[in-house]
Amino acid sequence: MADYEIFDIPGFATQSGVTLDVKLAYKTFGTLAPGGDNVVVIPTFYGGRHAETEFMLGAGRPIDPARHFVVIPNMLGNGLSTSPSNTPAPVGRGGFPLTTLYDNVLCQHRLLTEHLGVKRIRLVAGFSMGAQQTYQWGALFPDLVDAIAPICGSARTSEHNQTFVASAVEALMLDPAWNQGWYETPPLRGLLAFGHVYSAWLFSQDFFRERLYTRLGLNSREDVVKFTQSYFLANDANNLIAMARTWMAGDISANPRFNGDFDAALAAIGCRAIVMPGETDLYFRVADNAYEVSRMPQAELLPIPSKWGHGAGFGVDPADTAFVDAALRRLLA
Repeated sequence: MADYEIFDIPGFATQSGVTLDVKLAYKTFGTLAPGGDNVVVIPTFYGGRHAETEFMLGAGRPIDPARHFVVIPNMLGNGLSTSPSNTPAPVGRGGFPLTTLYDNVLCQHRLLTEHLGVKRIRLVAGFSMGAQQTYQWGALFPDLVDAIAPICGSARTSEHNQTFVASAVEALMLDPAWNQGWYETPPLRGLLAFGHVYSAWLFSQDFFRERLYTRLGLNSREDVVKFTQSYFLANDANNLIAMARTWMAGDISANPRFNGDFDAALAAIGCRAIVMPGETDLYFRVADNAYEVSRMPQAELLPIPSKWGHGAGFGVDPADTAFVDAALRRLLA
């Protein structure tokens, strides 16, 4: 049996102009307070689902189901919510439309307010693409959200970041078995190439130089490649591409509310915010977050002093996790 629930949104109009009968997969932890105001939302990240996102909560942690009603909504395209792999023709598989941060957060907002009875959100916190959705929550619904914590992410995907993501996707699509997304069996060689490209960017140069991968039980650079490949082999190729398209199009101002005015979107995030980039993250850079924070009314920039690259926000290093938890504890105090 599935360990999650489904919220149906029939006839959802995506920003790309395609109407989808959205099935939003989500999992909850804890109990909603009578006032509906003990809520923490944790959007999922690239290639991850609610199970992989549970590293952000636990007993005695700042986000604790004993005190909070925690909602983890699965991002569109991740294989559990509406995705290329589970959507019927003609919009499934290679015909799946672009779904944006705006699309995701509008669906999540409906889940929380219409279905779960949420009146107030104490915190939205997310890692990587979860951080992108976190920014979008703050910009669209500042009167509903008390605080946000974007971790190793950005409010707008930089050109360099887009180039990285596109290179991994192009490597996948070079496999003839991909067949423009209309494959019957997984394009295995393309998925392995995708994971190989990604492995060079997931961690930092310091991570490799100091052989920090041994703390993961890995013994070599080749093991890091296989570790990353194994992670992405758990995803359908079209799903990876759909989520990558969302990532590359990431811009919290690219919607009817802000009409591309990025500074206005940042200024609209009136809630408290602690923005936590990884100091050695190779694609979500501290400088981009510094610009964002300078235009957010109540934001603090707090880089994670880590050599784990993008992995600084992924809960793999105890010191990094303790650093993030201390900031979350402040926001939830």
